Amino acid sequence: SNAKYFGLYDFITPTFVIRDPDLISTIAIKKFDNFCDHNNFLNETLEPMVSKSLFDLKGDHWREMRKLLSPSFTSSKMKMMFGLISQCAENFVDFVITKSGNTGETYDMKDILGRYANDAVATCAFGINVDSFKHPNNEFYLLAKKAMTFDNWMAFKFFLHKNFPTLAKLLNLKMFGLKIENFFKDIVSSTVKVRDEKGIVRPDMIQLMMETRNKDSGPEFDIDEMTAQAFVFFLAGFDSLSTAMCFVTNEVGVNPDIQSKLREEIDDVVRQTNGKPTYEAINRMKYLDAVINETLRLYPPGTFIDRKCVKETELPPATSDGEPVMIKPGDNIWFPAYSLHRDPKYYPQPDKFDPERFLNNEVDNLVYMPFGIGPRICIGNRFALMETKIML
Repeated sequence: SNAKYFGLYDFITPTFVIRDPDLISTIAIKKFDNFCDHNNFLNETLEPMVSKSLFDLKGDHWREMRKLLSPSFTSSKMKMMFGLISQCAENFVDFVITKSGNTGETYDMKDILGRYANDAVATCAFGINVDSFKHPNNEFYLLAKKAMTFDNWMAFKFFLHKNFPTLAKLLNLKMFGLKIENFFKDIVSSTVKVRDEKGIVRPDMIQLMMETRNKDSGPEFDIDEMTAQAFVFFLAGFDSLSTAMCFVTNEVGVNPDIQSKLREEIDDVVRQTNGKPTYEAINRMKYLDAVINETLRLYPPGTFIDRKCVKETELPPATSDGEPVMIKPGDNIWFPAYSLHRDPKYYPQPDKFDPERFLNNEVDNLVYMPFGIGPRICIGNRFALMETKIML
């Protein structure tokens, strides 16, 4: 039980599962260049658009794209998006207030939080205003739902793509299909065209990508690449984010003592800002931050984080009486986020929802990875946290 790592087969792929925080840090940070890739999520020839996305890119390609996209998520850009997201949150709250009245209405939180997350990503990544509460059957939301419905067929296709890529290619099995690809491509190209013609500037991701076209140095985005980044932003920001927000609202709902402490902090900030909390004010809220962090500890969006070895590396022995192990290019690595987050060695009473642990500086970042770890940490983590805080 004290082994630093062990091996398992992910169906037919041999995989090293790293349990030791120091070794995780070595692989994810110190020796990042030896383990800089993810495993392919999709087949490049079948889904050319999505495989240009940040998650699927490899090596130097990934480095270039990451550098290009990083400015989209600086605090000054977040601040600009803050207003756009606040509007989506207002629509969400108006809907709940108007609908519930005195009838004690019950909601499927995944559905209504999905609509809020959808609207936020539509406005910030694609530059279009959607109100999925007033217009529940708008095309953007319906297509989003279709793209993200992981039914049995979708799960089977995913399984084939992951384990039998050649067969998936032979059968021409697309995960998302042309309809979805073309829909998003049309939105991006028409948005770019209208903005070019009318000189519209808007604080969103499309704008930032458009700006790379006028620079002399470095690569610039074509429509396919713009669509790929906006689409993956949408994939990450729609489903996993609305799921995370469901867990947050549930924990706040079932822990009245925590709820009243959080409400106190919120009321305080609302008073100080005359009912219009700013980006800075929301970011200063320590308890709100702790509530969200503790939720992400108990329910991390990814059960494990994956890395792919690209350069032969020797791992120290897994046990005190063991031998060192050589990891070769192509080998699979997992960091078991869920298990580490619930390990009593690192988190006393691991199954208890206790935001205080994030206020007492007792959490070690090497065993807390809801957004990943190292240079490949989720590029949109601040965006996700901001969207959740505004909603709450």
